[in-house]
Amino acid sequence: MATFIASRRSSRHAYVALLVATALLTSGCAAAASGSAAEPHCEASALPFAELAIDEAPRAVEGPSTACLADAALPTITSHESPQLPATVTDDEGTEVTVTDASRILALDVAGSLAATVFGLGLGDRVVGRDSSTGFAEASALPVVTQGGHNLTAEALLALDPSVVITDTTLGPLDVLDQLRDSGIPVVITTSERSLDNIDELIGQVAAALGVPERGRLLTEQVDADLARVLADIDAAVPDDPAVRPRIAFLYVRGSANVYYLFGAESGADSLIESIGGVDIASEIGWQGMRPVTAEALVAAQPDLVLLMSGGLDSVGGVDGLLERVPALASTPAGVHRRFVDMADTEILSFGPRAPQVVEALARAVWAPAQSGFLDE
Repeated sequence: MATFIASRRSSRHAYVALLVATALLTSGCAAAASGSAAEPHCEASALPFAELAIDEAPRAVEGPSTACLADAALPTITSHESPQLPATVTDDEGTEVTVTDASRILALDVAGSLAATVFGLGLGDRVVGRDSSTGFAEASALPVVTQGGHNLTAEALLALDPSVVITDTTLGPLDVLDQLRDSGIPVVITTSERSLDNIDELIGQVAAALGVPERGRLLTEQVDADLARVLADIDAAVPDDPAVRPRIAFLYVRGSANVYYLFGAESGADSLIESIGGVDIASEIGWQGMRPVTAEALVAAQPDLVLLMSGGLDSVGGVDGLLERVPALASTPAGVHRRFVDMADTEILSFGPRAPQVVEALARAVWAPAQSGFLDE
């Protein structure tokens, strides 16, 4: 019997709370609830990061950039392994679950990581629906089963006749999962933490639940190797002097709901910022999780660059609209230089098999903005 890591670290609690809050904030926002279309067309230079001309003064770069994946295709392993069922696992909440059929899979979470993992394992043809955060092209034809952004309904899920549901605690209401269990559908709860540090754990949990340990091993090895290469390239290219590295903030905005939050330590955003050679100002000022941004915090932190989701930036009318709605930004280097980097909502915090590509795309946009790509409206 496979056993998931069930320890409850404080960082996991912080991240779960952050994602649940994000789901609640976006559930009423049209910009976040659209989910019915694939990710926007976004192209980057075909050159690997190691061959790019790195800007030697990133803190003085002028103008916004969009982080685009050099290759939008979802990394997928090839294996002849069929699901070895029944598979019995103890999930992340300590519940023993037995999966006897993996022919109709629903993999749902607020970040879109779980569906990407199932596809990465080479089992995408068994997935019967998707959440609004699953926007990669390979899943675009699947029906969206989350309502109003990130809300679950038993009717929508049962209508697809799933043989197994893999999810976490970031979607709700949670009593919907009880209804699925009462209907005889195995429900496996994975870790809700998302960061570069636990991708292997997430892949292992999904692979164990679906009875494909060999596929899980292969995907883990592929993602680990790709991420190690990308991080090594970034480390070799960017300056060692922390004074040269850009001070970065991750701002979550939803104009239609008047929501402006700063993502801090243990949010996942800090993991991304550090991976691309930036200085996470939220961690520096002791900002934990996700909290409403204040003018005082922005002025005190003085970010050189602000990361945002593309949908969030659009929801406030672009850079001009953001500076009008959050005037304190104008008093920061990021505002003065209009230095804002956005990335597709379904990509930037996904932390799944595409994590290496996401990290590389963000590094391009920060360190080589002229070669970061463009967004086709």
